[in-house]
Amino acid sequence: MLTPTTHIEKPANLVAFAFLLIAFLTGIASSFQLPTLSLFLSQEIQVSPAMVGYFYAINAIIGIGLSQILAKYSDKMDDRRKVMLFCCTLAIGGCLVFAFSRDYLWLVLFGTTLLGLGSSANPQSFALAREYADSTGKETVMFSTIMRTQISLAWIVGPPLSFSIALNWGFDWMYSIAALAFLFCGIIAITLLPKVPHKKTEQNTLLQAPVNNRKSVIYLFVTVFMIFNCNGMYLINMPLYVINELHLSAELAGTLMGTAAGLEIPIMLLGGYLTKYFSKKALIFTALGAGLLFYLGLLLFQNTWQLVLLQFFNAIFIGIIATLGMVYFQDLMPRQAGAATTLFSNAAKLSWVVAGPIAGWLAQFWHYSTVFYVSFLMIAIGAVCLIKVKTVG
Repeated sequence: MLTPTTHIEKPANLVAFAFLLIAFLTGIASSFQLPTLSLFLSQEIQVSPAMVGYFYAINAIIGIGLSQILAKYSDKMDDRRKVMLFCCTLAIGGCLVFAFSRDYLWLVLFGTTLLGLGSSANPQSFALAREYADSTGKETVMFSTIMRTQISLAWIVGPPLSFSIALNWGFDWMYSIAALAFLFCGIIAITLLPKVPHKKTEQNTLLQAPVNNRKSVIYLFVTVFMIFNCNGMYLINMPLYVINELHLSAELAGTLMGTAAGLEIPIMLLGGYLTKYFSKKALIFTALGAGLLFYLGLLLFQNTWQLVLLQFFNAIFIGIIATLGMVYFQDLMPRQAGAATTLFSNAAKLSWVVAGPIAGWLAQFWHYSTVFYVSFLMIAIGAVCLIKVKTVG
């Protein structure tokens, strides 16, 4: 059985490469699973739009509970690489369940449980990266930003490739390739990543946010939750919206996701650089404005080239929050990298509990495009909450 290597000083370039490669591989796995899931459920399992929404909600609830428990213990463990290996192993099992099962209940009970735990490999890698950057004196915002761009890089090729594989070879091949990505991720984690000792902290402050930042953490959580709610509803309904309402090709959905991911990379790098001159809070407000323009454009424009151009605003909306939102949590919760990173991740996961049923209900009783109106309200709520978040860093 593979076990983490003993603590040996590793070259900085090799460690950086390992972090970037793990971010890319976990991004490839998620970009294979998430964009095609609504299509998989509607075509392979042949369930109603409402049942598709319930699946996303159940998947999110299981993932949140399991990953939060895992995060609690990960901040106590002396070697975070063991947690990553455990997550990758379970994720492989989850991918194989989706590859070879077509039973709705089996997928909900076993597939989502395994992938729920397995998905924590990504936030755990970012937590270890933050600890490594702090221990070596590296600039933490840009280090995390560059890692996050690898996920966007994976999403450039992942969605178009996943739709192509699923539609031409089958979903079993697509999920098997995702399992292979998690296998490589686990191997790299235990062989190339460093063991970073935890700093000594008081036991009663290890797992909870500082008292004076509690309200800010809550308001930031709600802001991130609302933003990812919008994104979740968009990702769930967009492939079916493109096919059923716009009567365009299914491959276009993958192209739109890949385009947004490609545009996110320079935006993330620029956002990380601009933190030297502007607060994270101000930059996230900019992202909210871009989100309003994006969803307004979806209601007004329906041609292929127009939908592609709109991805610029989508990239600003998601790219900034996906990078700076996580670092903002870490700034508000010092010495709690694992808990802060997982809290950010769970804000995104919790959004699926709401986004799934809303997207399913609206699609079944009204139209797939109705979610774009709901997104306006959610962005407004997020902006109000962000006003109350403390400016730090």
